[in-house]
Amino acid sequence: MGAVGSPLVFAVGILGNILSFLVILAPVPTFYRVYTRKSTESFQSVPYAMALLSAMLWLYYALLTKDLLLLTINTVGCVVESAYLAIYLAYAPKQARAFTVKLVCIMNMALYGAMVCVLQLLVKDGESRVTIAGGIGSAFALAVFVAPLAIIRQVIRTKSVEFLPFWLSFFLTISAVVWFFYGLLMKDFFVAAPNVLGLLFGLAQMSLHLVYKNPKKKGAVSEVQVPADDEKNQLPLQQQQQAGTTAHVVAPIIEGDEEVVNGREDDVGGDKQQSVSVVDIVLPPPEEHPTLPPVDHPAPLPPMRMAVEVV
Repeated sequence: MGAVGSPLVFAVGILGNILSFLVILAPVPTFYRVYTRKSTESFQSVPYAMALLSAMLWLYYALLTKDLLLLTINTVGCVVESAYLAIYLAYAPKQARAFTVKLVCIMNMALYGAMVCVLQLLVKDGESRVTIAGGIGSAFALAVFVAPLAIIRQVIRTKSVEFLPFWLSFFLTISAVVWFFYGLLMKDFFVAAPNVLGLLFGLAQMSLHLVYKNPKKKGAVSEVQVPADDEKNQLPLQQQQQAGTTAHVVAPIIEGDEEVVNGREDDVGGDKQQSVSVVDIVLPPPEEHPTLPPVDHPAPLPPMRMAVEVV
């Protein structure tokens, strides 16, 4: 089982190594983003812990079967996935960090160590050991393919593929196809079977990219433009100012849906003065302008500064 029987099998295995290496490197932009932003944001550690455990199991299986091509790629996988988890632990929030540490200790250390000890010490038959190790490796390979389901659910809920890297889905799909044929050529059911499900999940993830790659923007804010009528209605006021007429313009005062023109009398130093704040920027036609009541003063008021209060 462990020997590469023909150049075709070796070529397919080399291609599988290359594609799997690209799959392993696909999350590099994700972790570079984590490193630059010093935050894990909404990323989860479960897929990477599962990928590390799967690589460790296949590494053990490759040692048992003496399959060199499986041995090389899974050694690289163990190193790279460990680096991903180290970066995640460095920048994860306290609660996520504690969860990841527990997950790695339980799965990648306790369970894996217990499995290796049981197979090495209690299972004496080499063929049975290979069969059990291959079955466990296939089961966890399926778990690695199922792990992105949480991310798929998030993509459907948020209608965004921000946290589902396209190249990861693409290379995962192609790699599953190549390793499936490698398993068939090697007559290794444990290698071929899980990659069928891997192909299906890879296609599902790529379909999500097609659906949610360019979501429609909602709640777009358009620029507010001043209507042409308002510009026309402001012309008489500007002409009055240029003609030398006195006009004190204050910001509009709007109460509810009604526009208010306020006239108030203030006592300044015992004298009465009338100050008018014009708040309606849309002026009615000249014939409809409100006429202010005349003011009775015994003598002309001396010139003084007008103070307009805006409430």
